[in-house]
Amino acid sequence: MSAPTRVFIARLAGIAVFDPAGDQVGRVRDVVVALRIGPRPPRVLGLVVEVQPRRPVFLPITRVTTIEADQVVFNGRLNMRRFQQRESETLAIAELLDRTVRLADTGEQVAVVDVAMEPTRSRDWLLTKAAVRRGGGRGLRRRRGEILVVDWDAITGLSGVEYGQGAAGLIAAFEQLKAPDLANIIHELPEKRRAEVAAALDDERLADILEELPEDEQIEILGKLDSDRAADVLDAMDPDDAADLLGELPADQRERLLTLMEPEEAAPVRRLLTYADNTAGGLMTTDPVIVPPDATVAEALAHIRNPDLDPALAAQVYVCRPPTDTPTGRYLGTVHFQRLLREPPSELVSGLVDTELAPLRPALSLEAVATFLATYNLVAAAVVDDAGHLLGAVSIDDVLDHLLPEDWRETVLEAIADESTDPEEEALRRSAHARQEP
Repeated sequence: MSAPTRVFIARLAGIAVFDPAGDQVGRVRDVVVALRIGPRPPRVLGLVVEVQPRRPVFLPITRVTTIEADQVVFNGRLNMRRFQQRESETLAIAELLDRTVRLADTGEQVAVVDVAMEPTRSRDWLLTKAAVRRGGGRGLRRRRGEILVVDWDAITGLSGVEYGQGAAGLIAAFEQLKAPDLANIIHELPEKRRAEVAAALDDERLADILEELPEDEQIEILGKLDSDRAADVLDAMDPDDAADLLGELPADQRERLLTLMEPEEAAPVRRLLTYADNTAGGLMTTDPVIVPPDATVAEALAHIRNPDLDPALAAQVYVCRPPTDTPTGRYLGTVHFQRLLREPPSELVSGLVDTELAPLRPALSLEAVATFLATYNLVAAAVVDDAGHLLGAVSIDDVLDHLLPEDWRETVLEAIADESTDPEEEALRRSAHARQEP
């Protein structure tokens, strides 16, 4: 194996994994280790590699041929069976970072910020070092946050379960991930660890991640936050996602959180909760791109360039008379972004509206909405009430979320995955605790 003699594991998070032909197959999400009784260093079993579509699989360390700063290369053999963590296994990034341990010689409490693995002469890998942060207690002359790199046998206290464990190190390791990718990692964590990560995330980041998680995990995480924090996170969520989440809660809890939310954030959520789930009204977002009829093409394009805007909603703008907050004044029509790109920047959008495409009604069923989008090759459509006011817009991603089964990603991949037992992988994982190191 071509590798540096020591690899700090947090730095592996997110780096690309390649097969021998140079094709990228996924990215490193964690390292699986087996903790052992006493001071003996843990044995590294392998890597958790995320392959598309967001599926964690196990790559035995014995199949890794190269570890570099920006890539991992393996021998080409990869079992696509979904990784399932066993009781005897520990995830180095998800579970060891941020743990509170003690220095064996002084008994001082320190926090683990990284761990390092090194190869042995027998081609195994062991955790041999830990980078720890001293707290800089009162009366000490050293500066707060001092980092020490110590031998593995110089720390104690990793064998038990730590409640209230921090999550700063884990979050920092995956700081560059997009919300759906980080949500997938959080989805794989134990319930205790999910709660700790949620507590450490800021409101905006947690809101983005909650929108990507299954409803049962959204409810679980929200239930572990105090009411004021939960309301702040709901404020930061898109109104349709917040309404979907609140709709799953008991009525008294839902009303308490709505009361704690900012009034301007709670108002559209309350409106959405009045519609049945599988209708255009229940599916729509109340924040599409809306412009008045005297807006120019340049102004409309400036709105859809917003990097935080969902791509489906950026595909068109809705022209309405003031007020332009939903429910708006009279809805005049839709302008597709392709049309905006073909017109002079000074042209008024009122002259470009597509008036032949009828808007959706809020009571329209999910199946009818899907048929409408498919018939006219649209990625989003306006939802208008009987008085001609724009209420919101339904996007194709919301429709697909409700049409596809919850486990559709797994179902698709199971059809092509080799679910047979991998003898080499099984032997490595079964012998993790039984094998004695030289």
